[in-house]
Amino acid sequence: MSTPVITLGVSLKMYFGYRQTLEWCQAIARQLSAHADVRSAAIEVFVIPSHPTLAPVLEIFDGLARVGAQNLFWEDQGAYTGEVSPLMLREMGCSVAEIGHAERRRYFSETDRQIADKTAAAWRNDLTPVLCLGEERHGRVQDAVQVCLQQLDAALASARQAGLSGELILAYEPQWAIGAAQPASAEYIGQVCQALRNAVAGSGTRVIYGGSAGPGLLSQLGGQVDGLFLGRFAHDPGAFQSILDEAAKLCGPTSAREMEGASWQSA
Repeated sequence: MSTPVITLGVSLKMYFGYRQTLEWCQAIARQLSAHADVRSAAIEVFVIPSHPTLAPVLEIFDGLARVGAQNLFWEDQGAYTGEVSPLMLREMGCSVAEIGHAERRRYFSETDRQIADKTAAAWRNDLTPVLCLGEERHGRVQDAVQVCLQQLDAALASARQAGLSGELILAYEPQWAIGAAQPASAEYIGQVCQALRNAVAGSGTRVIYGGSAGPGLLSQLGGQVDGLFLGRFAHDPGAFQSILDEAAKLCGPTSAREMEGASWQSA
């Protein structure tokens, strides 16, 4: 299967309760099931809810979106009270895992070594890391790119040592933009993301942008990113629908909208 044209990811962090999570997921699933570009994989969606909701969320999005975890441990099993096994996540049906988010670094003191070990654990268990990269302070584009590449190199260290590799999604999230009223400027985001795409060219790695990303940003960025990693702006299903429709307009002439008659009428 070829790489999807546009990737849209959503992390629900710890904002929703159990029932609210399921209601949101059901609303989003209805949108995805009705969308031709999602059915054709011209647009790929992944959702990362809180851990206690993973089992029902996997059922809701079966065949519509990938589902993953907001965290995982670097060992597959053992006496690690309170941790989440990557082996169990894969057994449940998860296919992605968020790793290296700035909040994990800030609040839980996650180190480069721990992030590297988690990345290796994800690949070892056939999970796609959604690896978060980003500078702490707003500065020059070239400085941001350098920080991100250093973080990427550090995050891959354990996997390289173990001879592991796999699918990778890089989520560029400048730490100063997370939770801000506005994202970084489209010009700034585009330049950083394009530089990261150039650095991983040929590997199949996707580069998406997060950090106060919302409706309208994808159109501004054009082809400089492979998609968006959405947070609170996607909590409203209506806002998510507008971003989904925005992505569809950018899919180009090979989108499912032009192929739907041939592929779906014959199904």
